Amino acid sequence: MTQAVLLDIEGTTTPIDFVTRTLFPYARARLAEALTTRRGTPEVDTVLHDLRALHAADPEAPPFPSGDDPLLALPYLHFLMDHDRKVTPLKTLQGLIWQAGYAQGALRGEVYPDVPPALARWHAAGKRLAIYSSGSITAQQLLFRHSTAGDLTPLLSGYFDTTTGPKQDAASYGTIAAALRLPPEAVLFLSDHPAEIAAAQAAGLKAIQVTRPPAAGFPDSVADFNSL
Repeated sequence: MTQAVLLDIEGTTTPIDFVTRTLFPYARARLAEALTTRRGTPEVDTVLHDLRALHAADPEAPPFPSGDDPLLALPYLHFLMDHDRKVTPLKTLQGLIWQAGYAQGALRGEVYPDVPPALARWHAAGKRLAIYSSGSITAQQLLFRHSTAGDLTPLLSGYFDTTTGPKQDAASYGTIAAALRLPPEAVLFLSDHPAEIAAAQAAGLKAIQVTRPPAAGFPDSVADFNSL
């Protein structure tokens, strides 16, 4: 019996192009401002430290000169975004920028129309609802708190990001099930990504691919949440 539903965001609850069309450009245009205005804060200090550690192990990366100027990190941050690297320091910095954007009303989190009623239905049925996304936990909470359907966070009880582990790694899903204090088979994972579905299934979770619009060749898939 399913006791919890674990949800991906991009392509599952939220149109992929909302991230690529709205969130990513918004953050990219404000990276320099965030690095300078938040210079010396624990969050940015940690981001810069972790970026240098990543850079040291990244043979494809552009130069990252030594020095105290946080703007020295910009070329590497742009490189990570250009190559869609889902790494924690980048996601953390983007989350800080989006937080300000949501607070100012410049951003609203897009969700598919079937998502709010499905979340309400599952919540009313006693299911625990959690999010697992490559975006930071802060970014996840902001999207659902400031969604186009209103504040959906009262329906959600857990958030997981890349600090838990890679989304295509079966061990990550075992960790999430343990954090939810449930056996893996009691958790249903919904995602648009076949490799994530395979990883979740390898960990013992039930998993269904969400295809928006429906894609041929995926018998265990759904186009929306109305049938779940």
